[in-house]
Amino acid sequence: MSGGLIALVVIAVVVVLVLLWGVAQYNGFVRLRNLVQESWRQIDVELHRRHDLIPNLVETVKGYAAHERGVFDEVTRARAAAAGPSAGPAEQATQENALNAALGRLLAVAENYPVLRASENFQQLQAELANTEDRIAAGRRFYNANVRELNTKVESFPANLVAGAFGFTRAEYFEVDDPQVRRAPTVGF
Repeated sequence: MSGGLIALVVIAVVVVLVLLWGVAQYNGFVRLRNLVQESWRQIDVELHRRHDLIPNLVETVKGYAAHERGVFDEVTRARAAAAGPSAGPAEQATQENALNAALGRLLAVAENYPVLRASENFQQLQAELANTEDRIAAGRRFYNANVRELNTKVESFPANLVAGAFGFTRAEYFEVDDPQVRRAPTVGF
């Protein structure tokens, strides 16, 4: 075997290895992107569940505190904005922050009505809301972990070469900005 043929075989092996590496990186990006999208859909399901609970909660409180019209309107507006289409996780987080604040004010109004707090319907709605808040928090952690993994891979060398060549970009985190809103609304009995 001549030296030229050996060099050609070595070059061919190197090219094949680089191509296999590129395919593996591409498939890894596709897997991570799909995982991020799937985990966002799970958060979206829980957010819709939460948005569906809110009108029932408002109606229950409204039956006891009809004169608190401003609070009811605020919750309704915030829910409509949060339940509407959003551009992405960052915008959704902003809308959810406003909804959390409005819900906090609604639950504060409920504190002034002992009969309302004792209502079985109100207690069930509160428990369901708290459960949903916990599920949203768990989904947010899972989503953000997937986003972190994708973003790390998009930014890491040499994988970033494949990411740039095929248009894979960083994903947005789903974060709650306001420390006051970082916790689920609490209600004391």
